Amino acid sequence: MSKLFIGAGVALVTPFTKNYEVDFNALETVVCNQVKGGMDYLVALGTTAETSVLCEEEKSDIVKLIKEKSSGLPVVVGMGGNDTRKMLREIDKFDFSGVSGILVVTPYYNKPSQEGMYLHYTTISKASPVPVILYNVPSRTGVNIDAKTVSRLAWENKNIVAIKDASGNLSQGTKISKNTPEYFSLISGDDFMALPIISIGGQGIISVIANALPEKLSSLADLALKNKLAEALVLHNEMFDLFGLLFKEGNPGGIKALLHCMGIIENQFRLPLCPISDNTYNEIKEAYLKLK
Repeated sequence: MSKLFIGAGVALVTPFTKNYEVDFNALETVVCNQVKGGMDYLVALGTTAETSVLCEEEKSDIVKLIKEKSSGLPVVVGMGGNDTRKMLREIDKFDFSGVSGILVVTPYYNKPSQEGMYLHYTTISKASPVPVILYNVPSRTGVNIDAKTVSRLAWENKNIVAIKDASGNLSQGTKISKNTPEYFSLISGDDFMALPIISIGGQGIISVIANALPEKLSSLADLALKNKLAEALVLHNEMFDLFGLLFKEGNPGGIKALLHCMGIIENQFRLPLCPISDNTYNEIKEAYLKLK
Protein backbone atom coordinates (compact mmCIF):
# COMPACT_ATOMS: atom_id res chain seq x y z
CA MET A 1 0.00 0.00 0.00
CA SER A 2 1.49 3.34 -1.10
CA LYS A 3 1.40 6.62 0.79
CA LEU A 4 -1.33 9.04 -0.18
CA PHE A 5 -1.46 12.84 -0.06
CA ILE A 6 2.23 13.46 -0.62
CA GLY A 7 3.51 16.94 -1.38
CA ALA A 8 1.69 20.25 -1.26
CA GLY A 9 -2.01 20.52 -0.55
CA VAL A 10 -3.93 23.76 -0.07
CA ALA A 11 -6.69 24.54 2.42
CA LEU A 12 -8.84 26.62 0.09
CA VAL A 13 -10.50 29.86 1.20
CA THR A 14 -14.13 30.69 0.54
CA PRO A 15 -14.29 34.14 -1.09
CA PHE A 16 -17.38 36.26 -0.43
CA THR A 17 -18.83 39.14 -2.41
CA LYS A 18 -19.52 42.54 -0.88
CA ASN A 19 -23.06 41.24 -0.29
CA TYR A 20 -21.66 38.28 1.68
CA GLU A 21 -22.58 35.70 -0.92
CA VAL A 22 -20.11 33.01 -1.96
CA ASP A 23 -18.01 34.46 -4.79
CA PHE A 24 -17.74 31.48 -7.10
CA ASN A 25 -15.86 33.44 -9.78
CA ALA A 26 -13.13 34.36 -7.30
CA LEU A 27 -13.04 30.80 -5.97
CA GLU A 28 -12.54 29.51 -9.52
CA THR A 29 -9.59 31.88 -9.92
CA VAL A 30 -8.02 30.64 -6.68
CA VAL A 31 -8.47 27.00 -7.70
CA CYS A 32 -7.08 27.53 -11.20
CA ASN A 33 -4.07 29.32 -9.69
CA GLN A 34 -3.40 26.22 -7.57
CA VAL A 35 -3.41 24.01 -10.65
CA LYS A 36 -1.08 26.36 -12.51
CA GLY A 37 1.13 26.72 -9.44
CA GLY A 38 1.99 23.05 -9.23
CA MET A 39 0.01 22.06 -6.15
CA ASP A 40 -0.50 18.34 -5.59
CA TYR A 41 -4.03 18.28 -4.16
CA LEU A 42 -6.88 20.54 -3.03
CA VAL A 43 -8.69 20.63 0.31
CA ALA A 44 -12.25 21.95 0.40
CA LEU A 45 -14.35 22.94 3.41
CA GLY A 46 -11.57 23.07 5.96
CA THR A 47 -11.00 25.67 8.67
CA THR A 48 -9.66 28.20 6.17
CA ALA A 49 -12.88 27.86 4.16
CA GLU A 50 -15.01 29.29 6.99
CA THR A 51 -17.09 26.13 6.71
CA SER A 52 -19.00 26.80 9.92
CA VAL A 53 -20.83 29.74 8.32
CA LEU A 54 -21.79 27.95 5.11
CA CYS A 55 -25.16 26.30 4.50
CA GLU A 56 -25.41 22.78 3.08
CA GLU A 57 -26.30 23.99 -0.41
CA GLU A 58 -23.28 26.32 -0.46
CA LYS A 59 -20.99 23.53 0.69
CA SER A 60 -22.27 21.26 -2.06
CA ASP A 61 -21.84 23.94 -4.73
CA ILE A 62 -18.32 24.79 -3.51
CA VAL A 63 -17.19 21.16 -3.67
CA LYS A 64 -18.77 20.79 -7.10
CA LEU A 65 -16.87 23.80 -8.47
CA ILE A 66 -13.57 22.68 -6.96
CA LYS A 67 -13.94 19.22 -8.49
CA GLU A 68 -14.84 20.73 -11.88
CA LYS A 69 -11.84 23.08 -11.91
CA SER A 70 -9.30 20.74 -10.29
CA SER A 71 -7.88 19.51 -13.64
CA GLY A 72 -7.58 16.04 -12.17
CA LEU A 73 -5.88 17.00 -8.92
CA PRO A 74 -7.12 14.95 -5.94
CA VAL A 75 -9.82 16.71 -3.91
CA VAL A 76 -10.12 16.22 -0.15
CA VAL A 77 -13.25 17.37 1.67
CA GLY A 78 -13.42 18.48 5.30
CA MET A 79 -16.16 16.63 7.19
CA GLY A 80 -15.30 17.09 10.85
CA GLY A 81 -17.74 17.39 13.75
CA ASN A 82 -18.25 16.62 17.42
CA ASP A 83 -21.27 14.34 17.05
CA THR A 84 -20.24 10.95 15.69
CA ARG A 85 -23.75 9.83 14.78
CA LYS A 86 -24.41 13.06 12.90
CA MET A 87 -21.19 12.55 10.96
CA LEU A 88 -22.29 9.05 10.01
CA ARG A 89 -25.51 10.48 8.58
CA GLU A 90 -23.53 13.10 6.63
CA ILE A 91 -21.22 10.45 5.21
CA ASP A 92 -24.20 8.29 4.24
CA LYS A 93 -25.83 11.04 2.17
CA PHE A 94 -22.69 12.65 0.73
CA ASP A 95 -21.78 12.27 -2.95
CA PHE A 96 -18.19 10.99 -2.92
CA SER A 97 -17.75 10.94 -6.69
CA GLY A 98 -14.49 12.69 -7.55
CA VAL A 99 -13.45 12.88 -3.89
CA SER A 100 -10.11 11.32 -2.90
CA GLY A 101 -10.39 11.57 0.86
CA ILE A 102 -11.97 13.30 3.84
CA LEU A 103 -10.25 15.49 6.43
CA VAL A 104 -11.77 14.83 9.85
CA VAL A 105 -10.99 17.25 12.68
CA THR A 106 -10.74 16.03 16.27
CA PRO A 107 -14.08 16.57 18.03
CA TYR A 108 -14.16 20.06 19.47
CA TYR A 109 -15.83 21.63 22.51
CA ASN A 110 -16.95 18.41 24.22
CA LYS A 111 -13.27 17.44 24.75
CA PRO A 112 -13.34 13.64 24.45
CA SER A 113 -10.71 11.41 26.04
CA GLN A 114 -8.08 9.62 23.95
CA GLU A 115 -10.32 6.54 24.00
CA GLY A 116 -13.27 8.65 22.86
CA MET A 117 -11.25 10.04 19.95
CA TYR A 118 -10.06 6.53 19.08
CA LEU A 119 -13.65 5.24 18.99
CA HIS A 120 -14.85 8.30 17.04
CA TYR A 121 -12.24 7.95 14.32
CA THR A 122 -12.58 4.18 14.12
CA THR A 123 -16.32 4.53 13.61
CA ILE A 124 -15.83 7.20 10.91
CA SER A 125 -13.17 5.09 9.19
CA LYS A 126 -15.47 2.10 8.92
CA ALA A 127 -18.23 4.25 7.43
CA SER A 128 -16.15 6.26 4.97
CA PRO A 129 -15.89 4.96 1.38
CA VAL A 130 -12.73 7.05 0.87
CA PRO A 131 -9.47 7.38 2.85
CA VAL A 132 -9.53 9.38 6.08
CA ILE A 133 -7.03 12.07 7.12
CA LEU A 134 -6.98 12.83 10.84
CA TYR A 135 -6.82 16.54 11.63
CA ASN A 136 -5.17 17.57 14.89
CA VAL A 137 -5.46 21.28 15.70
CA PRO A 138 -5.56 21.61 19.50
CA SER A 139 -5.43 25.42 19.46
CA ARG A 140 -8.94 25.37 17.97
CA THR A 141 -10.50 22.16 19.29
CA GLY A 142 -9.22 22.19 22.86
CA VAL A 143 -7.92 18.62 22.62
CA ASN A 144 -4.73 17.03 21.31
CA ILE A 145 -4.79 13.58 19.79
CA ASP A 146 -1.74 11.86 21.27
CA ALA A 147 0.88 10.22 19.11
CA LYS A 148 0.04 6.85 20.71
CA THR A 149 -3.60 7.24 19.71
CA VAL A 150 -2.61 8.19 16.17
CA SER A 151 -0.39 5.10 15.96
CA ARG A 152 -3.15 2.87 17.29
CA LEU A 153 -5.65 4.24 14.79
CA ALA A 154 -3.23 3.91 11.88
CA TRP A 155 -2.31 0.30 12.64
CA GLU A 156 -5.89 -0.83 13.30
CA ASN A 157 -7.68 1.06 10.50
CA LYS A 158 -6.16 0.83 7.04
CA ASN A 159 -8.61 3.46 5.80
CA ILE A 160 -6.95 6.03 8.08
CA VAL A 161 -4.01 6.98 5.89
CA ALA A 162 -2.63 10.30 7.17
CA ILE A 163 -2.72 13.02 9.78
CA LYS A 164 -2.69 16.77 9.27
CA ASP A 165 -0.89 17.82 12.42
CA ALA A 166 -1.19 21.46 13.47
CA SER A 167 0.00 20.93 17.03
CA GLY A 168 3.26 22.77 16.35
CA ASN A 169 4.97 20.01 18.33
CA LEU A 170 7.92 18.54 16.46
CA SER A 171 8.43 15.88 19.13
CA GLN A 172 4.89 14.64 18.60
CA GLY A 173 5.43 14.67 14.84
CA THR A 174 8.58 12.57 15.24
CA LYS A 175 6.72 9.99 17.34
CA ILE A 176 3.96 9.78 14.75
CA SER A 177 6.43 9.39 11.88
CA LYS A 178 8.36 6.74 13.79
CA ASN A 179 5.44 4.66 15.04
CA THR A 180 2.94 4.51 12.17
CA PRO A 181 2.75 2.14 9.16
CA GLU A 182 4.87 2.73 6.07
CA TYR A 183 1.78 3.78 4.11
CA PHE A 184 0.75 6.43 6.67
CA SER A 185 1.50 10.08 5.86
CA LEU A 186 2.47 12.78 8.36
CA ILE A 187 1.34 16.14 6.96
CA SER A 188 2.13 19.52 8.42
CA GLY A 189 -0.89 21.66 9.20
CA ASP A 190 1.19 24.81 9.66
CA ASP A 191 3.10 26.58 6.89
CA PHE A 192 6.04 27.42 9.15
CA MET A 193 6.35 23.73 10.10
CA ALA A 194 6.36 22.33 6.55
CA LEU A 195 10.14 22.13 6.23
CA PRO A 196 10.75 20.80 9.78
CA ILE A 197 7.99 18.19 9.42
CA ILE A 198 9.33 16.94 6.09
CA SER A 199 12.87 16.84 7.53
CA ILE A 200 11.77 14.34 10.22
CA GLY A 201 10.02 12.05 7.76
CA GLY A 202 6.78 13.86 6.96
CA GLN A 203 5.19 13.80 3.53
CA GLY A 204 4.23 17.43 2.99
CA ILE A 205 1.87 20.22 3.97
CA ILE A 206 -1.76 21.29 3.79
CA SER A 207 -1.07 24.98 3.38
CA VAL A 208 -2.83 28.28 3.94
CA ILE A 209 -0.32 30.58 2.22
CA ALA A 210 -0.55 28.47 -0.96
CA ASN A 211 -3.90 30.13 -1.69
CA ALA A 212 -1.79 33.16 -2.68
CA LEU A 213 1.67 31.69 -3.36
CA PRO A 214 1.18 28.20 -4.80
CA GLU A 215 4.38 28.19 -6.85
CA LYS A 216 6.63 29.03 -3.91
CA LEU A 217 4.91 26.68 -1.51
CA SER A 218 4.78 23.75 -3.92
CA SER A 219 8.46 24.27 -4.77
CA LEU A 220 9.38 24.32 -1.08
CA ALA A 221 7.62 20.99 -0.50
CA ASP A 222 9.05 19.42 -3.64
CA LEU A 223 12.62 20.42 -2.80
CA ALA A 224 12.30 19.26 0.80
CA LEU A 225 10.89 15.88 -0.24
CA LYS A 226 13.83 15.47 -2.61
CA ASN A 227 16.13 16.13 0.37
CA LYS A 228 17.28 19.43 -1.13
CA LEU A 229 16.91 21.03 2.27
CA ALA A 230 19.24 23.98 1.69
CA GLU A 231 17.26 25.08 -1.37
CA ALA A 232 13.97 24.53 0.45
CA LEU A 233 15.28 26.63 3.34
CA VAL A 234 15.76 29.58 1.00
CA LEU A 235 12.04 29.53 0.15
CA HIS A 236 11.11 28.93 3.78
CA ASN A 237 13.05 32.01 4.82
CA GLU A 238 11.60 34.11 1.99
CA MET A 239 8.06 33.41 3.20
CA PHE A 240 8.79 33.21 6.92
CA ASP A 241 7.58 36.71 7.82
CA LEU A 242 4.34 36.11 5.96
CA PHE A 243 3.88 32.76 7.71
CA GLY A 244 3.61 34.63 10.99
CA LEU A 245 1.72 37.68 9.76
CA LEU A 246 -1.05 35.63 8.14
CA PHE A 247 -1.94 34.24 11.57
CA LYS A 248 -1.30 37.39 13.62
CA GLU A 249 -5.03 38.07 13.90
CA GLY A 250 -6.23 34.59 13.06
CA ASN A 251 -6.96 32.47 10.02
CA PRO A 252 -8.40 33.10 7.42
CA GLY A 253 -8.19 36.84 8.14
CA GLY A 254 -4.56 37.04 7.08
CA ILE A 255 -4.72 34.98 3.91
CA LYS A 256 -7.85 36.80 2.74
CA ALA A 257 -6.03 40.10 3.29
CA LEU A 258 -3.12 38.86 1.18
CA LEU A 259 -5.42 37.67 -1.60
CA HIS A 260 -7.14 41.04 -1.49
CA CYS A 261 -3.76 42.79 -1.79
CA MET A 262 -3.20 40.72 -4.91
CA GLY A 263 -6.57 41.72 -6.37
CA ILE A 264 -7.94 38.15 -6.35
CA ILE A 265 -10.80 38.32 -3.81
CA GLU A 266 -12.81 40.80 -1.77
CA ASN A 267 -11.73 41.18 1.85
CA GLN A 268 -15.11 39.97 3.09
CA PHE A 269 -16.20 37.63 5.90
CA ARG A 270 -19.35 36.41 7.54
CA LEU A 271 -19.73 37.17 11.23
CA PRO A 272 -18.42 36.36 13.73
CA LEU A 273 -15.24 36.66 11.63
CA CYS A 274 -14.28 40.06 10.27
CA PRO A 275 -11.37 41.71 8.42
CA ILE A 276 -8.06 42.15 10.20
CA SER A 277 -6.83 45.56 11.35
CA ASP A 278 -5.41 48.08 8.90
CA ASN A 279 -2.01 47.85 10.61
CA THR A 280 -1.72 44.10 10.09
CA TYR A 281 -3.11 44.40 6.57
CA ASN A 282 -0.37 46.88 5.72
CA GLU A 283 2.28 44.65 7.30
CA ILE A 284 1.12 41.75 5.14
CA LYS A 285 1.11 43.93 2.04
CA GLU A 286 4.62 45.19 2.76
CA ALA A 287 5.95 41.65 3.34
CA TYR A 288 4.31 40.46 0.11
CA LEU A 289 5.79 43.30 -1.95
CA LYS A 290 9.26 42.34 -0.69
CA LEU A 291 8.78 38.93 -2.30
CA LYS A 292 8.10 40.32 -5.76
